[in-house]
Amino acid sequence: MANHKSALKRIRSNSAKQLRNKYQHKTTRNALRDLRATTDKKEAEELFPKVVAMLDKLAKKNIIHQNKAGNLKSKLAKHVAAL
Repeated sequence: MANHKSALKRIRSNSAKQLRNKYQHKTTRNALRDLRATTDKKEAEELFPKVVAMLDKLAKKNIIHQNKAGNLKSKLAKHVAAL
C-alpha cells in the first residue's frame, strides 16, 4: 500500500484515467465495427470522418500507437472507396 499522500492521489487519478481511456477505446472500436459493417456508401462517407477523428484523438493521447491509427485509417479509406 502507498505510504505518501501524493502516491494515494496518483492511484486515484490513474484509475480514473484508466476508466476514461477504456471507455474511449471501446467506443472507437464499436464505431470501427459499425463502419466496416456498413454496405451503404453514403452512410459510410458520413461515418468515416467521425471515426478518423476518434482514432486521431486516441493516438494523440497515446491510448493507441500513432502507426496503428494510421494503418486503421488507411484500411477504412480503402473500404469506403471500394463501396
